[in-house]
Amino acid sequence: MSEYARLDPFAELRLPTPVHARALRLLQGIRHARTVADTLHAADRAEGFVMGLESLKALPAAGIEVLYRIFDTASQLRQVQLELERQG
Repeated sequence: MSEYARLDPFAELRLPTPVHARALRLLQGIRHARTVADTLHAADRAEGFVMGLESLKALPAAGIEVLYRIFDTASQLRQVQLELERQG
């Protein structure tokens, strides 16, 4: 995976600019959460965003699934990072 794809996993989805910008902000909220509770809150916000897009049928089903996966993966990774920091 390229560095750009790691920083912006939404690039390949070719989202409309406002949707892309919001998705990046939500992802950063997950990546920079300071606690597990904050991480879960940020992940819930991201999920709600994707649910809204899904309800509006703003993206194809495959794109919606990718968005869910990106946010879920980021949330899981951040939770692991925070747990390792807590133990370390």
